[in-house]
Amino acid sequence: MFEDTPRDHSLSDPLPTDPFAILLRWFIEAQSSGLLNPDAMIVGTVDEHGDPRARTVLCRGVDVGRGALVFYTNRDSAKGRQIAGRARASAVLYWDPLGRQICAAGRIESTTDAESDEYWSTRPRLSQLAARGSRQSQPIESRAALLAQIDAEAERFGGLDSTQWVPRPPHWGGYRIVLERLELWVASSGRAHDRVLWQRDHESSSWRHSRLQP
Repeated sequence: MFEDTPRDHSLSDPLPTDPFAILLRWFIEAQSSGLLNPDAMIVGTVDEHGDPRARTVLCRGVDVGRGALVFYTNRDSAKGRQIAGRARASAVLYWDPLGRQICAAGRIESTTDAESDEYWSTRPRLSQLAARGSRQSQPIESRAALLAQIDAEAERFGGLDSTQWVPRPPHWGGYRIVLERLELWVASSGRAHDRVLWQRDHESSSWRHSRLQP
């Protein structure tokens, strides 16, 4: 008989109706595991031509109440414009040493200004200045020109080493991917991986799940 040896037993039967307790635990454990960039999340969108686009952002929270993953960015960027055109996205988090993967998709909601301000206040000063100085996704003639834009923002607020407050620009803020589909994956020997898909009912917001073959 094939030996069933998944890396952990998070997806053992009986499975929970709502998957977010597992998702949140995985996220917390990844953050405390010592992994480099455990918050790295690939977000996929669709551009104006219908072509898929993907890039890595930082997942800045699991919103259990809304059933969502949260990230922040420049809303004037390519991904921001794609989200404005079609408010849907996919997301993947993969933690190879832990043998875990999250594949998700859903509709996009913007965070409130208060939420965006709160997260902005936790960012390092240099990150704040770079976010203000960069016209994200727009062409620029040279690296030196980009650094000059950031330096100009630094001078506006007292210089690089100043403690003067750097305000959040209005085009910078957060998004929630309110999940309608969530697949959790656990590595196992012989590639007999454990996969479970949860899908959310649009009318009742309740989840239903099914096991998938690896």
